[in-house]
Amino acid sequence: MQIETEDQTADAEAALLQRYAAGDPAAARLLAVRLTPRLFGHAQRVLGDAAEAEDVTQEALLRLWRIAPEWRSGEAKVTTWLYRVVANLCTDRLRKRVSTPLDEVAEPADPALSAHQRLQDTARMDALQAALDSLPDRQRQAVVLRHIDGLANPEIAVILEVGVEAVESLTARGKRALSAALAGKREALGYDDEQHG
Repeated sequence: MQIETEDQTADAEAALLQRYAAGDPAAARLLAVRLTPRLFGHAQRVLGDAAEAEDVTQEALLRLWRIAPEWRSGEAKVTTWLYRVVANLCTDRLRKRVSTPLDEVAEPADPALSAHQRLQDTARMDALQAALDSLPDRQRQAVVLRHIDGLANPEIAVILEVGVEAVESLTARGKRALSAALAGKREALGYDDEQHG
């Protein structure tokens, strides 16, 4: 199995977008299949709400389809542009919230896991989401983009429209705040000194 490099992936995504703009609806489906899981995952971690994350993901893709005819390859990566749109849509939704409720959104349970393991995993996801929800919006987005979505700092800087040093500062402060929020919960979450995770 051949693995695409980051540049090949970006080129393939730009080519699909150009095919869609030229009237190929199958290209839009292929591009959506490639990008939707990442965009949805990011939005869900930032917003803590699956329904809102789905709305944000759909809106971001609709915006991409609308600008497809004007897309100029080489100026920006499709994923970078989409992550910026998702980040902005998430920020707008977070600003509109009167308070930030913690919805109990769990990952779908794997039937191979024991009931105890599912409960443990749910507790860990809830603890992580609660800790993420406690971060200021920009720190939360930077931490999710860097440490959960795995993007590089220069790409995050483009998405959040800040400098690379600001990204480094946001992620460092966010990680410290997450560590503080999760401190003392290792045992309750099923982590002991012999386990790593």
